[in-house]
Amino acid sequence: MSNPSVSNIQSTSEDAKLIAFGANLPTDQYGAPAQTLKAALEHLAQDGRVSIKAVSSFYETAPVPVSDQPWYVNGVAWVETDLSAHDLLLKLHEVEAEFGRVRRERNAARVIDLDLIAYGRDLIVEEGGINVPHPRMAERAFVLLPLRDVAPDWAHPVLGRTVGDLISDLPADQQIRKQAES
Repeated sequence: MSNPSVSNIQSTSEDAKLIAFGANLPTDQYGAPAQTLKAALEHLAQDGRVSIKAVSSFYETAPVPVSDQPWYVNGVAWVETDLSAHDLLLKLHEVEAEFGRVRRERNAARVIDLDLIAYGRDLIVEEGGINVPHPRMAERAFVLLPLRDVAPDWAHPVLGRTVGDLISDLPADQQIRKQAES
């Protein structure tokens, strides 16, 4: 999958529809987590309803909360779509299912995780349903550092703080490093 350049984006980060992605288990079909995630992004864009405008570097991150699971591979994609936030989230869940994700317990190891973390400036909170922006994104290095790669001037629509400000407030114990290009 080619990595679209951030400079090709015509809209502003205020309008950004952002997806965080991660995995820490290999799949039989695609192999290592990074390869699975690349294939999932390609699959997401396959029908033309979602266009991938930018993809962050991939980061290796320790599990949050800390556990003995394998480290994750994480990143963020900036997408354009005419799908509603609800329909985009449904599409993400469909891709997860097609790639073998089974939801059993929170924070479990997984072959793929696709989260809608922002849908422009929209605030959507439904009991037991969609929550946008993602309620824990501002606390997680594995979301914020890749987010800075694709939308360095993005500001949290509820907190009113830039991604850089949010990164500066992260606890020092979150382990994250850029993955070598694969």
